[in-house]
Amino acid sequence: MTAEHPMTARRLLRIAAILSFLYAVGHSAGFPWTPSMGMGADAVVRGMRSVRFDVFGTSRTYWDFYQGFALTLSVLQLLGSVVLWLLARLAADAPRQVRPFVLAFFVASLAQLVLVVRYFFLPPIVFCVVIAVCLGLAAWVLEPRDVPAGS
Repeated sequence: MTAEHPMTARRLLRIAAILSFLYAVGHSAGFPWTPSMGMGADAVVRGMRSVRFDVFGTSRTYWDFYQGFALTLSVLQLLGSVVLWLLARLAADAPRQVRPFVLAFFVASLAQLVLVVRYFFLPPIVFCVVIAVCLGLAAWVLEPRDVPAGS
């Protein structure tokens, strides 16, 4: 992309960071992530909360794991948004160093998109698609270009 193009790697990474932050907020706002949809759903949740088992000397329930993994995901989503914001700051000064990190985020976002399409619903799918597009474009913009001698 040329210098006058408005979609710089920095801008694309900032957009991805903001969307990742909003995705984390949306995910966290859904706590406890299990809507009550009647007796059938309530029975499943009761079962998840009541069945206890030992894991490495600690008594846990399936509900503990469900909630723990969901909260862990919120923390990791927030971390991802912070790292993308920091990478955006570095993108103009060190594009070759930033690009591998952006590519790693891009590949992870594609994997997340596959999982979200398989297991979830429209809003997270939209977030994942737009974030992946931003990251893919940022990686492309950060691609080392042959610069003619004397430029």
